[in-house]
Amino acid sequence: NNMDTAEEADICRVCRSEGTPDKPLYHPCVCTGSIKFIHQECLVQWLKHSRKEYCELCKHRFAFTPIYSPDMPSRLPIQDICAGLLTSVGTAIRYWFHYTLVAFAWLGVVPLTACRIYKCLFTGSVSSLLTLPLDMLSTENLLADCLQGCFVVTCTLCAFISLVWLREQIVHGGAPQWLEQHQPPPQNAAGQANEAQAAGQGVAQERPAAQPAPPDPPAQNEAEPEPPDGPPEQADDPDLEEEEEAAAEDADANNGAQDDMNWNALEWDRAAEELTWERMLGLDGSLVFLEHVFWVVSLNTLFILVFAFCPYHIGHFSVVGLGFEEYVQASHFEGLITTIVGYILLAMTLILCHGLAALVRFQRSRRLLGVCYIVVKVSLLVVVEIGVFPLICGWWLDICSLEMFDASLKDRELSFKSAPGTTMFLHWLVGMVYVFYFASFILLLREVLRPGVLWFLRNLNDPDFNPVQEMIHLPIYRHLRRFILSVVVFGSIVLLMLWLPIRLIKLLLPAFLPYNVMLYSDAPVSELSLELLLLQVVLPALLEQGHTRQWLKGLVRAWTVSAGYLLDLHSYLLGEQEDNEANQPASSRPHPAPAVGEGLHAAHQAILQQGGPVGFQPYHRPLRFPFRIVLLIAFLCITLLVASLVCLTLPVFTGRWLMSFWTGSSKIHELYTAACGLYVCWLSIRGVTVLLAWMPQGRTVIVHKVQEWTLMILKTLVVALLVAGVIPLLLGLLFELVIVAPLRVPLDQTPLFYPWQDWALGVLHAKIIAAITLMGPQWWLKTVIEQVYANGIRNIDLQFIIRKLAAPVISVLLLALCVPYVIAAGVVPAAGVTPEMEILMQRRIYPFLLMVVLLIGILSFQIRQFKRLYEHIKNDKYLVGQRLVNYERKSGRASSVPPSNPVAE
Repeated sequence: NNMDTAEEADICRVCRSEGTPDKPLYHPCVCTGSIKFIHQECLVQWLKHSRKEYCELCKHRFAFTPIYSPDMPSRLPIQDICAGLLTSVGTAIRYWFHYTLVAFAWLGVVPLTACRIYKCLFTGSVSSLLTLPLDMLSTENLLADCLQGCFVVTCTLCAFISLVWLREQIVHGGAPQWLEQHQPPPQNAAGQANEAQAAGQGVAQERPAAQPAPPDPPAQNEAEPEPPDGPPEQADDPDLEEEEEAAAEDADANNGAQDDMNWNALEWDRAAEELTWERMLGLDGSLVFLEHVFWVVSLNTLFILVFAFCPYHIGHFSVVGLGFEEYVQASHFEGLITTIVGYILLAMTLILCHGLAALVRFQRSRRLLGVCYIVVKVSLLVVVEIGVFPLICGWWLDICSLEMFDASLKDRELSFKSAPGTTMFLHWLVGMVYVFYFASFILLLREVLRPGVLWFLRNLNDPDFNPVQEMIHLPIYRHLRRFILSVVVFGSIVLLMLWLPIRLIKLLLPAFLPYNVMLYSDAPVSELSLELLLLQVVLPALLEQGHTRQWLKGLVRAWTVSAGYLLDLHSYLLGEQEDNEANQPASSRPHPAPAVGEGLHAAHQAILQQGGPVGFQPYHRPLRFPFRIVLLIAFLCITLLVASLVCLTLPVFTGRWLMSFWTGSSKIHELYTAACGLYVCWLSIRGVTVLLAWMPQGRTVIVHKVQEWTLMILKTLVVALLVAGVIPLLLGLLFELVIVAPLRVPLDQTPLFYPWQDWALGVLHAKIIAAITLMGPQWWLKTVIEQVYANGIRNIDLQFIIRKLAAPVISVLLLALCVPYVIAAGVVPAAGVTPEMEILMQRRIYPFLLMVVLLIGILSFQIRQFKRLYEHIKNDKYLVGQRLVNYERKSGRASSVPPSNPVAE
């Protein structure tokens, strides 16, 4: 580390000073020139500040060599190792105890308390309240109560977050007009004093509407004289001064009330700056979380009492009083329906009390009741729009498709009675999917049609669209009208595209229906394997292609152009760029939305027009415009009917024909035949569109493209055979041998393996492993998968995939399959063991070797931990400092030393 005389002119890159014998200069990285050298102290300070261990310019990692005390022995004494080991064990025990307490509090006490308080409140007896402390300490049904309590806590937490978010929506979006129309305008003390003076003298004064409020003048007390322009007889009137003081006090009270209503939760951010998730949950090692546990239990109890107990009993008493108890019990959802009825009655009571409070001029009570009504109203509307409406759509879809599956309403009734919760959930899920795809199709229509054609439907891409603001501001009858109109529209589309095509198919092709959806568990090709194949391979490959949406958009545009020219509605449907408002007749100017469209969009459109009109393009209005619109709607219905007929028959017919060659059976699950036919149709359409796109480029280009695509398809097939065929098959077979067969098949029975089912399960396992690998740390498999994904199909590198991905993975899986088999079938019989032992070894060697591998991994991890502990004990007792290592002088030994904490001691 001694500097040569030629290097004395060199300076530190940080402090710009030269090296000295006490503070020499080092060159620890690849950088050269004026930034080559640096003092160790300067580098250490910079590393503390930047929190990095490498140079920001050359990305070279700095290296430090430890300096130990001269009296350090070659090996640590046993007593030092034992003392350090005991200290580490004590620390581990302390952390284990603390984290066990944290887990017990948050995963045991909180959910268990929530569940048993919930059960106690809904038992409906006084004895349950008296025995609640004993029920809290009971050990019966701990796991079930904890799981149910977790659900209760999650619901209360979501309710609390929703209330906070709804309050923010009211604060930022403003309260409804009916809530603010009786609110007196905010006035200062001087303004109210002037009104009190006028009232005392019997003078009716009226402030001009355009006069702005004074900018908060200083408050006047009794000792201050009146301004010069005031009447002189009012200066020394004690009664008037008392009135002024009373008016000022009323103004302060009203301002205080206004401040209470305008309270902002963001003001508490300063008090919560030090509260982090680690400190709140107790992961920082402190016991402050016990206080948070108490508050969570208390708030959870309060939420259960206010938002579940009270509405449920209000609804229960009302249902019993009206005599509807039997009908509610027959629905199998007595608690939910009773609670919803309670919320409806609570909303009616709140709005009635709000009207009475406004009548008697109780402003604070009026506003509080109004806000509570808004909360209940928004909650009920969310339940209706997210829960009830998709459920209605799902049941209507099921009812209209009964003949397609040769089912009846009696079958659906029996399935509902056997599993009401599962049946309702499945119908709700189907309805949500239907609503989602309908909304996606509407978004695609907006990309094709002229802005303004779909004025009666919501524009979900509108940045100003906020459904919660609509729920807050619009009255109930507007939401009810929109809900009824939505049910009519969605139900009519289901009739047109499902029920009517099924009737036509049964009339024209009697043998085509019903679809075969029966499950056969004893089939060689398991339904589970085909389902996994469909869900994991076929449908994602089809739906992830962007061409499908472009084709659908092209078909919609072609239909729109054709219908526009046939009916002379091209300008109305697609618009004309050369038209503008200046050369259009008055009849084609933008018109306000008629009342019939208020059900879906016009209500929100009125809110949007506060900042300007909604996007609209003018159009040319032909003669007999209403009649042409009726013809357009009829043409649309016929097109949807024909498209539905094609979608219900062509993929299934194609899939049945193709899969009959493969399986030789005509009874195949229609989900798979439809998927197969749909995929074949998609590939055919894709090939035709590609050839049509290539034809204008000439024969030479087509031949070159065909050769290029043929080579790419061959490479893709080879990669698919290895990555999507061999690897999943080996992975599924290994999983079968290691996990499934030892658990399910006794030793006196022979396990049967189905390659197709193993392959399908292997596909699922491969996808899970790939997802975990991509989410994990950087290693060779993650790098290879990312590189393959980045290259894509067009730039597929067959040699790279085989050499870096397929060959290593297949080799590892083959070794994992073959080595145990060779040992069990070759080595063990040669040792002369009994046949029973041979069978035992053949059946248990795979899980045994898995346990051995896991044990070796655990041991290697513990050895690395012990080495780190050994280094930590040695550094704590004998480390006296660290010395920076020069880049050129790094020997093999120095470079192999891992850089420790870069702080010189």
